[in-house]
Amino acid sequence: MTNLNDRARKRLDERLAVAKPMKQQTPPPKGWIRAIRDGLGMSGAQLGKRIGATPQNVEQLEKSEAAGTIQLQTLEKVARALDATLVYALVPNTSLEDTVHQRARTIAMRAITRVAHTMRLEDQATGSGELEESIDQYIRDELADRDLWSEA
Repeated sequence: MTNLNDRARKRLDERLAVAKPMKQQTPPPKGWIRAIRDGLGMSGAQLGKRIGATPQNVEQLEKSEAAGTIQLQTLEKVARALDATLVYALVPNTSLEDTVHQRARTIAMRAITRVAHTMRLEDQATGSGELEESIDQYIRDELADRDLWSEA
């Protein structure tokens, strides 16, 4: 299953590798806004003045961020006011290459298992080495990236 997306996927995997440690970073209990504001010694009123909001609005923003319901554009605005940079990324649990390979293998196994079942019924079962070869061949010859995500 080699195509033009392979190189792009590998480059993206390389770029995302630096973000892997960030997955382990859990936000402070009251959220990053509150933690950074407190770390700077800035009051809610002072932050509010910097973003054009009331202290009550700042408190709402902090609660919204801690709850995970804050909008990204609002978080970006607050980050600028705190002289911070908003870092936003989706970090895959495994490499994109591994995810694509595993998905292709699952689909190939499903298709080949149906054929293997029929062959067993006809007393033409194949060995595990042949099964692996069949899986690789199915992935190579039958699947394209666009086919991987058509079904659940």
